[in-house]
Amino acid sequence: MQKSMITSAFDLPGYRIEKNVGIVRGITVRSRSIVGNFFGGIQTIFGGNISIYTNLCEQARMEAYELMCKEARKNGANAIIAMRYDATELMAGVTEVLCYGTAVVVVPVDEIGGK
Repeated sequence: MQKSMITSAFDLPGYRIEKNVGIVRGITVRSRSIVGNFFGGIQTIFGGNISIYTNLCEQARMEAYELMCKEARKNGANAIIAMRYDATELMAGVTEVLCYGTAVVVVPVDEIGGK
């Protein structure tokens, strides 16, 4: 599935939704190692972007996103609309990241006679 076929909007310009496949999601639960927490703690002393945590968050989002796309493809979708992220701290240092959206089958407007 191409990245251009995944959107947080409720439609895809130039495409018509032919079929609603249903809600798809990807979920991951992550924690930082004790070494990572140590270096993150050191970075907080100096302020600014805490890159070790930024990287952890980005990895978690990418993994959840890929899992969502995999589920959509498995169910026959070629696009995802209304995509969102959510995160919940399950316990100190352990975070769940959820990526979800509506899997759909779309066709280009040109293929259906401009309708």
